[in-house]
Amino acid sequence: MSRRLPIIHGITAHDVGPYHMERLDLEFANGQRRQYERLHGRGHGAVVVVPMLDADTVLLVREYAAGKHRYELGLVKGRIDVGESPLQAANRELQEEAGYGARSLAVLRALTLAPTYMSHETHLVLARDLYPARLQGDEPEELEVIPWRLDALHQLILREDFSEGRSIAALFIAREWLRMQPT
Repeated sequence: MSRRLPIIHGITAHDVGPYHMERLDLEFANGQRRQYERLHGRGHGAVVVVPMLDADTVLLVREYAAGKHRYELGLVKGRIDVGESPLQAANRELQEEAGYGARSLAVLRALTLAPTYMSHETHLVLARDLYPARLQGDEPEELEVIPWRLDALHQLILREDFSEGRSIAALFIAREWLRMQPT
């Protein structure tokens, strides 16, 4: 079933910290009127990187997660800076957080966090053919880099210190994408 998009009768906007909030006055096809709110980030999106050390091993990083006040395992991730492409941002973040660069980078898809009220997208980037390379990042301490075999993903997703949804989704997507590639 295809539905026409609601009619936007008006938008009011204001800034909320690092976000731009909009209130939309909407009218749906059935005549119902509602107000929805949506957030737009001030940045240019983000990247989450699946760095493949070899065909079977991904590199994870352990970093302090202020939201949970604990150390959390996850993938390399970060903002896309002004003037950067997702691939450039992925390679920079990989060098800053894990101490590797990648000769082969591919955007697999974009992920959303909460598309019913946020416009933010994170680009999922697969990084292969890694080589040692370190850039100074904004982290206050060097991150621990942990190799993890993709065939042990079932153990990783049950760990309490591996809870970030983008990292979980990215690993499953990358694993399936890699399985579908000709050998």
